[in-house]
Amino acid sequence: MTDTVLITGASSGIGEALARRFAGAGCNLVLVARSADKLKALARELADTHGVKAWVSPADLSQPGAAERLAAAMKRARRPIDILVNNAGVLEHGEFTAMRSSRHRELIDLNVTSLTEMLAHFLPPMQARGSGRVLNVASIAAFQPIPLLATYAATKAFVLSLTESLSEELQGTGVTVTALCPGITATSMLDQAQQGSSELGQLPGFVVGTAEAVADEGFNACMAGEVIRVPGVLNLAATLAGRGTPRWLVRRVTGALARRLKPRG
Repeated sequence: MTDTVLITGASSGIGEALARRFAGAGCNLVLVARSADKLKALARELADTHGVKAWVSPADLSQPGAAERLAAAMKRARRPIDILVNNAGVLEHGEFTAMRSSRHRELIDLNVTSLTEMLAHFLPPMQARGSGRVLNVASIAAFQPIPLLATYAATKAFVLSLTESLSEELQGTGVTVTALCPGITATSMLDQAQQGSSELGQLPGFVVGTAEAVADEGFNACMAGEVIRVPGVLNLAATLAGRGTPRWLVRRVTGALARRLKPRG
């Protein structure tokens, strides 16, 4: 039977690349994001190219009750979700004290609260059926403190910790949970961050991954039931080095780097 994959943040970047990867594997899709027009165009393209079914469900998952409404819509449509991809997220680059409090809340609402609520609504049916897969898109920022990305990095640390905990809780249920932890990736989020920092705009190409390469690794890890996947040799080396380095030294190094990447103005 063909799997149905629900992908949040599917209208661009890693989410769009994951939609293409799962469609290429013959999976049916439920595409979720705020932009209905982009989703509809992508759904038509993937359905025509790969012969799969692709449904569109526009939603702003940062809003209270959005995950519950989405789960209810899937139940009404009798569309069980075999694979859940929690990709929707937002990034803000800058000094913590220079950001308004509402912006910190926006990051937490989408990156943490929404993802947790999606899991709370979609995991129980998977467990009841005895099969299912979840792919949570975190970041290598989850492994260490990142000055100038303080709140974002903290939200991704939450995602990684939650993924690891759930992977153990769900042992033997037929449901797997995977954290995809990409490094710097060429997406619209990176474009926005680069607009505020001249140093970020000068990043060498070899440290910036493509959304397609990240999606390939995420797909493979999810289907294999891996708990953590860090795409790219440099990113993997950085996370391993960070785990073996005293936290005070990690803070000093990331702090020194952050001061070089301080936003303009």
